[in-house]
Amino acid sequence: MLVTGYLLLALMGAGVGFAAEQSSSAGEPEPPNIVIVFMDDMGWGDLSCQGETRWETPNIDRLAREGVRFTRFYVSQPVCSASRSSLLTGCYANRLSFYGALGPSIRWGIAPEETTLGEMLQGEGYATALFGKWHLGHLPEYLPTRHGFDEFYGLPYSNDMWPFHPESPGAWPPLPLFRGEELVDLNPDQTTLTRALTLRSVDFIERQAAEKKPFFLYLAQPMPHVPIFASLPFTGRTPTPYGDTVSELDWSVGEVLAALDRTGTASNTLVLVTSDNGPWLSYGDHAGTTQGLREGKGTTFEGGVRVPALARFPGRIPAGRVVEEPLMTIDVLPTLAEIVGAELPELSIDGRSAWDLFQAKPNASSPQEYYGLWYNRNDLQAVISGRWKLHLPHKYRSLEGRPGGTGGIPTKYNYGLVTPLALFDLVLDPGEQTDVSQANPKVLARMLRHADELRERLGDNLTKTKGAENRAHGKIVPKSQ
Repeated sequence: MLVTGYLLLALMGAGVGFAAEQSSSAGEPEPPNIVIVFMDDMGWGDLSCQGETRWETPNIDRLAREGVRFTRFYVSQPVCSASRSSLLTGCYANRLSFYGALGPSIRWGIAPEETTLGEMLQGEGYATALFGKWHLGHLPEYLPTRHGFDEFYGLPYSNDMWPFHPESPGAWPPLPLFRGEELVDLNPDQTTLTRALTLRSVDFIERQAAEKKPFFLYLAQPMPHVPIFASLPFTGRTPTPYGDTVSELDWSVGEVLAALDRTGTASNTLVLVTSDNGPWLSYGDHAGTTQGLREGKGTTFEGGVRVPALARFPGRIPAGRVVEEPLMTIDVLPTLAEIVGAELPELSIDGRSAWDLFQAKPNASSPQEYYGLWYNRNDLQAVISGRWKLHLPHKYRSLEGRPGGTGGIPTKYNYGLVTPLALFDLVLDPGEQTDVSQANPKVLARMLRHADELRERLGDNLTKTKGAENRAHGKIVPKSQ
């Protein structure tokens, strides 16, 4: 059945060309289309345009040539659900009482009062679709179809939350695959997943182009999060299984770009490709790389929170630019609101428009004076301001120079402590190796003031500070329902 479905989708998408108009009959410009490709656990160094030499990523590299590449693009937390909540709402995850990675036993999700990117764009007349991983609640009231997406096909949570997990085989229930709110498969064949999501994305683009309707495509790939898979045409293409997986993800981006070209919508479409956090280093040869950034997923060091990010918007974003100013996923929603002319959500958000940075305007700077980085339940662990990064006292996991696991079996972490604090100059020391706090007392004092303000606003478990602006997540659903 799955093969038949792919063939039908391929036939629907093959060879169809649409001459999408770039202006309405009244002479007004058409609303721009939005495509966000959100990888899972892709490391900052996994792209050939950022130093990877074992495999090539020509389609993602194309975005760097034809648009802008951000070298300091951050997620708000280095873990799945929290990171996704920030991208889709423009809020720090802890503002929404989101933390960690929601599993199948969790009976809460995103609150109905929050406004997602999908809901904002629906309000502007956009067709919206999510193909891939959701991870903001798996019960019906929390599914994407209840939070701004006309179409959904994919997984409600991570692809390793299934009975074949290498560390706890049989401990997880079957992994569900949804179409809309309908369960269509359990423990789907993950070798076909990237291709299936890609074909559905292409079909969605072509249908909306034919109807001349503005669209928002959120392609949230479940990989290269472990377990990693690649379809037969990509198996063995590179020296490692991880490289095969990345190569197929790059192919997927290429198919999306080709669909935009074929339908005549490329010139009116903003494409953003990024990742939800850094690589899961304990998985070794089944994990990505950071090109020298410290640590990885699950830490607030650069390797955990600095992710690849590339954007293209022909005629609006100049080609071949590199932006080194800090930027965070919380800024995506307000940036898109400015681009499409939408109003910001009624409830307070943390992001600010970074449209000047996306356009790589001369002397454009980060839209925020500082960013906070939380982890665990609500531990404020680090603050970034320009070139400076302050690490507050916290425990962190590390391989301490040891190699990760092999064949999909992870290595156990050791744990270190940041104490009492550490200040790094990320321009001179992106690997966060040299504490310069004693040499920069004024900078340190300013960063500590930023930390205090963040604690007052959004809380900090480490100092037992309750934030004044935090909101509740969706209500817990009784198990009898």
